[in-house]
Amino acid sequence: MRVRPGKASSRPRTKTRPQHNDAEDAMVVAVDRGRWGCVLDGDPDRRIVAMRARELGRTPIVVGDRVGVVGDLTGKPDSLARIVRVADRRTVLRRTADDTDPFERIVVANAEQLFIVVALADPPPRTGFVERTMVAAYAGGLEPILVLTKRDLVAESEFASAFEGLGLKILYAGIDDPIEPVVEILRDRLTALIGHSGVGKSTMVNRLVPDAYRAVGEVSGVGKGKHTSTQSVALPLPGGGWVIDTPGVRSFGLAHITPDDVIASFTDLADAIEDCPRGCTHLGPPADPECALDQLSGVERRVAAIRQLLTALISNEAW
Repeated sequence: MRVRPGKASSRPRTKTRPQHNDAEDAMVVAVDRGRWGCVLDGDPDRRIVAMRARELGRTPIVVGDRVGVVGDLTGKPDSLARIVRVADRRTVLRRTADDTDPFERIVVANAEQLFIVVALADPPPRTGFVERTMVAAYAGGLEPILVLTKRDLVAESEFASAFEGLGLKILYAGIDDPIEPVVEILRDRLTALIGHSGVGKSTMVNRLVPDAYRAVGEVSGVGKGKHTSTQSVALPLPGGGWVIDTPGVRSFGLAHITPDDVIASFTDLADAIEDCPRGCTHLGPPADPECALDQLSGVERRVAAIRQLLTALISNEAW
């Protein structure tokens, strides 16, 4: 039997929350069922498991988030710390289940680059997927980079030519391609990987991070060694930097993105759309005969490429 104390002997409630000035900074490297694996700043070998403090409520915490942690920070087995604050995100990669779903899903936070991994065969590549992920990357502040795999399965491919004019970096990272160019771009940066299942993301991660399967369990501390493709997990690179492997995606909705969000991501064109009429979709004639982008000179090819992205966004085409 539980006996409630009388009002006179109970401690009055207060809305004053602790400041947690002694909280240590950390980065979230894994998430699994209400537990977050974190790496403490200044000592990447200090890996801890933490829960979300009650005062944070339902504040979403994702891989890449910068957080403040208190409690047991020893990292010993069965130890548990608390996440007491989440820092403002510099970049965010979001998606929705489809183009009508109002609920946004945050894929990763604070990543500087997004590797869009596409196989040239098995499964066959689709420009729509690349266009959509590029739109989400630009809107979220990430630099998109197209990474093509399985080049050994096709004699020749013109897939990459579909994205000329966008200034998109293109890398080849198939099993027979040298991995050094990829390593250089990843060095000392936080990079997220995204792609359909079966395009070779895990194969590439295993080449970048020796013993990656074993490292998953050690880094997360919460997934107990789950395969990298079943949950997002950040892995440290031997030469410096982090790579975030995400599960294979089946859909990439853009219900949260507007045409203005896309154009605003291109600094050389952002000012021009201020002269567009209200409601302009920036697709040009005949849909928008007064679009200000048509008045620019010397960037016609770039404008055409960006309108290709907008068409993919507005038409809700299958990919």
